[in-house]
Amino acid sequence: MSNCSFKEVNDFMSSIYLVIYIPTFVVGLILNSLALVVFCVMLKKWTESTIYMTNLALMDLLLLLPLPFKMHASMNKWSSDKKTACSFLESLYFVSMYGSIFTIMCISVDRYIGIKHPFKAKVLRSPKKALIVCIVIWVAVWAGTAPVYGFHSEQEPGADVFRCFHGFSKDSWSIPVILNLEIIGFLIPMLVMVFCTIQIIITLKKSEQNRENSQAGIRIIYANLFVFLVSFTPSHLGIFLQFLVRRDFIEDCSSKLNISLFVQVTMCLANVTCCLDAICYYFITKEIRSTSGSFRRSRSHRINSTTTEV
Repeated sequence: MSNCSFKEVNDFMSSIYLVIYIPTFVVGLILNSLALVVFCVMLKKWTESTIYMTNLALMDLLLLLPLPFKMHASMNKWSSDKKTACSFLESLYFVSMYGSIFTIMCISVDRYIGIKHPFKAKVLRSPKKALIVCIVIWVAVWAGTAPVYGFHSEQEPGADVFRCFHGFSKDSWSIPVILNLEIIGFLIPMLVMVFCTIQIIITLKKSEQNRENSQAGIRIIYANLFVFLVSFTPSHLGIFLQFLVRRDFIEDCSSKLNISLFVQVTMCLANVTCCLDAICYYFITKEIRSTSGSFRRSRSHRINSTTTEV
């Protein structure tokens, strides 16, 4: 362990952070701020979709706040008296990441209900219920970040500096923490999203009216799922591999270096979703509402025709 130096990996990632995080911060700040202006000012009526989209934009803006500090921490060690501030910034990072994942999952469920069960949607969906769901997400992810404040509990004797966003204690890689991150934080939302996506696509393909809008909606739904999987699957695979390293299941130095590089790169790329969300999900909501309306009219027409025939 002592002979395995991560200096080259960390130095390389310091440059990568500058290349990726600076554009991400600037573009993400602009796009998500514009999205909030659209949802909160320009749109006169609050719907389930606009509430979820506003929540997603807020989560993405929150994700941007720690990025300048992450860039600084990648090149500089912090004094030990800044541990609390560091833990708070780290908690913001995890709150925004998993808050975004749960919000995206809820957008998929909301879309599934609106398209797959349009008549039940009047009971299952409402702006008030969407707002309650968003509040629950905020409470849940904030509560779930409590272990973050112990991530730097281990410190070398006599050391008065540490690396923020790096060098987490062994306790932070405990089985309960990683299981919660991997299963509750990622696998369950991913499976829910895949299920909803498949059901929505099957339903839209069965819709006979407004075929052009249905095809456009299907393409965007595929793109939505693709962006989600590509953004968050590698990073959570990296977290699991790093768990194996920190629990001494992987001891080879070369493997440790490769895994360290993989984790940092995938976590870095996962942050780019705060830019993609601002572009993709606004249009997804617009297209899905259009296809949902077309599908409801189509289904209502079939029911009326059947009633008339009877």
